[in-house]
Amino acid sequence: MSAMSEERKAEIRAQFDQFDEDKNGHITAKEIGNVMKGLGESVPQYKIRDMIKEVDLDENGTVEFEEFVIMFQKIQGGKKKFALADTSEKAKKLVKVEGTVEGVQHSFSEEETAAFADWINFQLEEDPEAQKYLPISEEGLDLFKKVGDGIVLCKLINTSVPNTIDERTINKEKLSVYRVHENHTLALNSASAIGCNIVNIGADDLVQGRPHLALGLLWQVIRIGLFAKINLQNCPELYVLLKEGETLADLLALSPEEILLRWFNYHLESAGHPRRVANFSKDIMDSENYTVLLSQIAPEGSGVDRSPLQEHDVEKRAVAMLGQADKIKCKKFVRAKDVVKGNSRLNMAFVANLFNNYPALKAPEEGLPDFDLGDFGETREERTFRNWMNSLGVNPFVNNLYSDLCDGLVLLQLLDKVKPGIVDWGKVNDGDSLKKMGGNMKKLENCNYAVELAHKLRFSLVGIGGRDINDGNRTLTLAVVWQLMRAYTLAVLQKLSDSDKPVTDADIVAWANDMYLSAKKDSKVASFRDPSIATSLPVIDLVDAIRAGAVNYDIVHAEATSEEDLMANAKYAISMSRKIGARVYALPEDLVEVKQKMVMTVYACLMTKAQGKK
Repeated sequence: MSAMSEERKAEIRAQFDQFDEDKNGHITAKEIGNVMKGLGESVPQYKIRDMIKEVDLDENGTVEFEEFVIMFQKIQGGKKKFALADTSEKAKKLVKVEGTVEGVQHSFSEEETAAFADWINFQLEEDPEAQKYLPISEEGLDLFKKVGDGIVLCKLINTSVPNTIDERTINKEKLSVYRVHENHTLALNSASAIGCNIVNIGADDLVQGRPHLALGLLWQVIRIGLFAKINLQNCPELYVLLKEGETLADLLALSPEEILLRWFNYHLESAGHPRRVANFSKDIMDSENYTVLLSQIAPEGSGVDRSPLQEHDVEKRAVAMLGQADKIKCKKFVRAKDVVKGNSRLNMAFVANLFNNYPALKAPEEGLPDFDLGDFGETREERTFRNWMNSLGVNPFVNNLYSDLCDGLVLLQLLDKVKPGIVDWGKVNDGDSLKKMGGNMKKLENCNYAVELAHKLRFSLVGIGGRDINDGNRTLTLAVVWQLMRAYTLAVLQKLSDSDKPVTDADIVAWANDMYLSAKKDSKVASFRDPSIATSLPVIDLVDAIRAGAVNYDIVHAEATSEEDLMANAKYAISMSRKIGARVYALPEDLVEVKQKMVMTVYACLMTKAQGKK
C-alpha cells in the first residue's frame, strides 16, 4: 500500500472530524459511509460492515482515524480484504500484545480489562469454586490468565443466562491441555447458544489468552446479562416510558440501549432537569446528568445527593459522582477517566447496572392498564431463533425478532449464509437508503426480495409474502425463520456429506441408529418425535457414541420419570453435546417436551460434528 501524502491525509482528517463531534478520535460505524461519500467514494453498507469486522477488533462499533485511513486506501486500491496487520495503533490507552502469526500485534483496552475483571469478581464472589481465581487483578494480563482454563468463563455465562451450562460437564480437576480445550469448546458453543457471535474465535485463542478476542467475547456475555432484565416481563413499570400516541408494541420495538436512554431521560425530566441524553458518550462526560439521575433513583436514606455539581473540574466531579454511586453499591464498569472520555461501551454498562438495581419506576395512581405480559414476552422458540441469528454475526443485532426483521436486511444476510452468493447485494436497499424518504417502501422491497430468494431455496411459503414480514406478522415470520434455521443447519451438514443428494430427516435418523448399533448402545429412535427422547438418553448415548468415554453415566438418570430427573438428563445432554463440539441451540426443555423441530437440529448438529471428525 503506497504512502499517503500529508496533504491528502489532512483532507481526510478534515472530513473525518466533521463527524467526530466530541473530538474523541473515533466515529461510529453508521457514519463511515458518509465520510467516504464526502471523499468521493460510494461504498455499500454491507461492504462497510465487512470492513469494520476486520479493523474494529474490540467490536465497539467505532473506528479510529488511522483505521479509517487504512480502510479508505484499501477502497481506492480496489481491495476488499483488510489484513489485521494493517491496523495501526489505537488511541492512547491501548496495550499492544504480540500475536502468534507473522508478528502481528493486537490492541486491547486497559479500561475494559479493568472493568470486566471487577465485574467478574463481583459476579462470582459467592461461588466457592471460583475463590481460587479471585480477586482477578484489574491491572496487567491477570484477567486473561484467569480465564485460561475455561472455568471462570463457563461460570460467567451462567451468571448472564442461568443454567445455560450444566456445571457437571465442566472439567474442574486434572486440567490437562485436552480437558482445558474441552472447557473452552463448551464455553464457546454455550456462548453461541445465548446469542454471542463467536466467528473467528476458537478454543485455542482462549487457551492462549489472546486478549483482544477474550475481551470481545467477555463483553458479549456481560452485555447479554446486563440487558436480560430490561423488558416488560421483568419490569412492567416500563409502561410509564411510553410517549403520547405510542403503544406497547412501540416499546417492544426499542433496543435495550434505546430503553435505557429513555429511562435516563424520564428521570431527568422527573427531576425538573433541563438537559437530556441522546448517547452514552458526550452527553454524560461532565457527570451532571449522572449526578441528577443518581439522586432520583437512590433509595431514601442512602445519602446520595447532588453535591458533585459543586465541583467545577470535570474529572474531580466524575470522582465525586462515582462516590455517590458507590453509596448504593453501583460503582461498576467506569472510572472517572472513562466518564470524562465518554467510553460509550462502559458507560452504557454502568447505566444498565443502575437500571437493573434501581429502576425507580412507579406505576401511575390509576395503576397499569390490564394487559397480558405473555402477549409481549419472548417465547422460548423466538429466543432460540434470535440467539441463532445473532451468533452468526448478523447486523444489526436482533433484539426483537419481528421489528428487527421488518426491513429484510437480516433475512437477506441469513439467506446468503444458507447459500453464499444467492443475494445480489446491488438489489438490496441498505441502511442509508432506508433512512431516506420512502424508507418503508424500500423495506418492503427488501422483504419481497427475501421471499423471492426463499422460493428459490424451495422454502414452503404458501400464503407468505414480503408484506407479512414487513408488518411483523408473528406466525408467518416464524415460519420463514424456522425454515432458514433448518436450511442453514442442513447446509452445514451437506458440506460434509459424501453424497450430492440433499440430507433428509430420514438420513439423520438412520445415521443415529447406525451410531447406536456400532457403539453397542441400547437407544434407538424412530423419528424426531420418538417418546424416548423425553428421557434424553438417546442424545446422551449418541454423544458417547461420537466420542467414546465422554459421558459420565454415573450421573445420568437411567430410569428418569420425574420432571426433575428428566430435566437433569436434558441439561446434561445439551451441555455434553456442546462440549464435544456440536453447535447446539436447542434448550433442555425442547428435549423433555420432544419438540420435533428443535430435536431435529440437535441430531443434525451432532451428525455434523461426527462427520467433521471423520
